[in-house]
Amino acid sequence: METVDLRDLVHFDPDGALTHDVLESPHLWSQLVCLERNQQHGPVSDPGSDALFVVVAGEVVLQAGKSRKRLRQWGSGLAPAGTEVTVTNASVDPAVVLVVAAPPPPPTPSEPAR
Repeated sequence: METVDLRDLVHFDPDGALTHDVLESPHLWSQLVCLERNQQHGPVSDPGSDALFVVVAGEVVLQAGKSRKRLRQWGSGLAPAGTEVTVTNASVDPAVVLVVAAPPPPPTPSEPAR
């Protein structure tokens, strides 16, 4: 079994949102998104993966397709495969969001093969 302490992955950059891969298997992928004030991540989408978004710290606006929801710490949202998603920090404090997708999305052209 692999384990990760998410606190070790929480880092922020004033120039833009930071993402950190957490754990991955052939069937599941996870990433931590760290957002400073006024930052956003996305839009992102994958035609073959459902994605769960869990607010670990702070407050965000989750835009999934035409649906928009403000979520506080411990709030979560599910984006079905193919839905375009944007996560935006909705407060003056930093926000941290755990993203879990299944099956794992394919790597982007700038990433090494998984």
